[in-house]
Amino acid sequence: MEAWLTGARRRFHAACLAGPITLTNGVPSIADVSNRPSREISAALVARIGQSKTVVTKPAGQSAGAMFETVCQQFLADTLAQLRHIRPGALTVARGKTISQFDQYHHLDDLQALADASRELKTLLGADYLIKPDIVVFREPETDATINRETVLVDGTVATRTPLRMANGARATLHASISCKLTIRSDRVQNTRSEALNLIRNRKGRLPHIAAVTAEPTPSRIAAIALGTGDIDCVYHFALPELLDVLRAQDRETLELVETMIEGQRLRDIADLPLDLVI
Repeated sequence: MEAWLTGARRRFHAACLAGPITLTNGVPSIADVSNRPSREISAALVARIGQSKTVVTKPAGQSAGAMFETVCQQFLADTLAQLRHIRPGALTVARGKTISQFDQYHHLDDLQALADASRELKTLLGADYLIKPDIVVFREPETDATINRETVLVDGTVATRTPLRMANGARATLHASISCKLTIRSDRVQNTRSEALNLIRNRKGRLPHIAAVTAEPTPSRIAAIALGTGDIDCVYHFALPELLDVLRAQDRETLELVETMIEGQRLRDIADLPLDLVI
């Protein structure tokens, strides 16, 4: 009997190949057309996960990136729904939300208002702290009826500030921030790290999971975002086992780099992400 997650992963790949990842003159859209190893790795990688749509002109970078975000969002929504027996409480997966909408970062709206009222303060602070992650996973506060379902755990005299209680007027808690990068370039690496550092430095409360998902085929570019510690929890590749198979056949040198990232707990497969998020 096939594991449910195996089928979900296969459907995820099919959705990637039906939209954000296309073929133009036999070259996948995730390849750097000026880089021969990138073309060869991406072509072999796509061949292992299915048949990509052939187009004359591949989608624009922003359009393909948005499609990749949508595919990742759907995959996470579907898989997290299957894991509710492991982590109680409903987790919502969404796009287009600013971090100030969540409990840990709500104070940033007040900071923005102060900055808007003072040119000097706005120049000093900038606006980089009001980030909008590609994908967010969040948990709404619970009613006291839900919390007290088995026994009376809370009333009006205790736990009056926790964001888990709806009675406290709390906002939703940001559970995870996920950056989706169809491919990786130097400017995108910097953007991902900057967002992660802002999440770490500007929070009031628990730090959300901070992850990145990519379909980048070139190991050195994956390493640019995966290596190191302190900002991103982990990078998740959209087809890691298949990438390893391709590198074993094509490029032993870069295979070692990927294995180093895996052994160092800096790189995992997309199928690992939903289970990591319920920890």
